[in-house]
Amino acid sequence: MIGLGKRKRYLAAASLISLLAACSSASPGPDAAPVVAPTVIQTSPSPAVTAAPVTDRFPLTGLPAEKSTEMLRPVMVMVENSPQARPQTGLDQADLVYEILAEGDITRFVAVYHSRSPEAIGPVRSIRPYYVEIGAGLDALIVHAGWSQEAMNMLSSRKLDHFDEVYGDHPYYWRDKEAKAPHNLYTSVEKIRQGASDKKMHGEWKGVKPLFQVREDGDAAAAPGAAPAGSVKVPYIRGYAVEYSYDMGSKLYLRVMDGKPHLDKRTGKQLSAANVLICEAPHKIVDKEGRREVDIHGPGKGVLLQNGVRIDVEWENKQGMIRAYAGGKEVPLTPGQTWVQVVPDLSGVVFGP
Repeated sequence: MIGLGKRKRYLAAASLISLLAACSSASPGPDAAPVVAPTVIQTSPSPAVTAAPVTDRFPLTGLPAEKSTEMLRPVMVMVENSPQARPQTGLDQADLVYEILAEGDITRFVAVYHSRSPEAIGPVRSIRPYYVEIGAGLDALIVHAGWSQEAMNMLSSRKLDHFDEVYGDHPYYWRDKEAKAPHNLYTSVEKIRQGASDKKMHGEWKGVKPLFQVREDGDAAAAPGAAPAGSVKVPYIRGYAVEYSYDMGSKLYLRVMDGKPHLDKRTGKQLSAANVLICEAPHKIVDKEGRREVDIHGPGKGVLLQNGVRIDVEWENKQGMIRAYAGGKEVPLTPGQTWVQVVPDLSGVVFGP
């Protein structure tokens, strides 16, 4: 016969076991979406707080993330775009890509990585002041191979964290023996993050927050006054002309370079963008080599393409990145990769239905 005290303790234990079993059977299955619950700090006793499920999104793409990655600093890589450098590697996995004129009317890419870490990025080339400004605004680890004197002065005077293969940082790069120098220099996000650790660069991202607006159906809300735009041609010089054509199936703009699909060297995937922002900016040649000053601060006229439509905007570099505005309000980006095309004059840009 069980005593009254022991019987009460027995029933309490049994109730606890039943409660735990019920909780275990109600746990989500392996296919359930991950749930991240914020920490609740209480300074005095209060009733338990039940947090609603939240979904993290990558700050530079707006795409869902399994866990928060905001603490990681972006990696910004200068990528060459001469015909000898094509097809490039890793541009398809960048969160942001800026294409801007360098000297001699050629263009160069600024590829920004945060949500993904491709095993190879390149070919890597030298940097100019306006590219430095983009990396500084993003608080990125700036990756290049060589520089103009003005760019190096800016990197040094502002004590910006950067990696230069030409002057001492070669352990964080490699040469591809299948291509000829100087068009064969590559790096990776993993190598640069290791370099940042080796050099004790600050690891916490003082990051920017682009604006993403997603409806329940997953599409970004288009701004009032949007007009259909199934294609666009950006008239850089011969050999560098850029086109984008909207693909209804993927809801992405597929990129064409010099009349051919612009592909990634490793994956063979055609480069694409959820957002294409074309910005008219003042350009000025400053030396006999044809180097330029390019205003990447704005404000200026621009056009944003997303979801098969075009929106006339005013662009401005605010809070660390180039943003689009219409009617005085920032235009939300469609979640996904964004390409920014900086041009001297919008008048030569041709839009198709």
